[in-house]
Amino acid sequence: MEWPIVFYVLLLIVSFLYASVGHGGASGYIALMTLFSFSPDEIRPASLVMNVFVSGLSFYHFSKEGHFRKDLFIPLAIASIPAAFLGGMLNVDASYYKMILGFVLCIPILTLSGLFKVKERVESLTPSFIHLLLVGCIIGFFSGWIGIGGGIILSPLILFFGWAKMKETAAVSALFIFVNSISGILGQKWLECN
Repeated sequence: MEWPIVFYVLLLIVSFLYASVGHGGASGYIALMTLFSFSPDEIRPASLVMNVFVSGLSFYHFSKEGHFRKDLFIPLAIASIPAAFLGGMLNVDASYYKMILGFVLCIPILTLSGLFKVKERVESLTPSFIHLLLVGCIIGFFSGWIGIGGGIILSPLILFFGWAKMKETAAVSALFIFVNSISGILGQKWLECN
């Protein structure tokens, strides 16, 4: 099926805007593909593949400037990578997918509206390893399940709890999205093969 040029233009705009803040853009791709009547079976893998490229590029730029926090990323990734794989292995009923999608798309809307506006702290708080594992596991599973990288959930949490500064959050989220997207894709491929 051929899509109008406006779809591709909007896709590029979404990619650029999300990459500029350390995200991969899955929630934007999902919203766009839903508007253009893609099925959930097409949306999940396509959004994850686009996430890999955009978040990888975003991570490269933020980490090159020295904003990456390995101490924050590693515990999140240890739990999120296997959880995203497990989430990717699950089929999502189209009606549930739309409800979950609606919830996920409310997060950026609420964030942009200023309801969750958080001032950047001068000193970052250090979360416990267990807290980071728990956060990584929950977001990772949810990410693989619906076809996002998880940055749209992780970034506001990091900022809300004061675990990192803005650009550090962007760098950590970008790599988090990158690894979870790959893990979610592998989970979906495993499901297709079995």
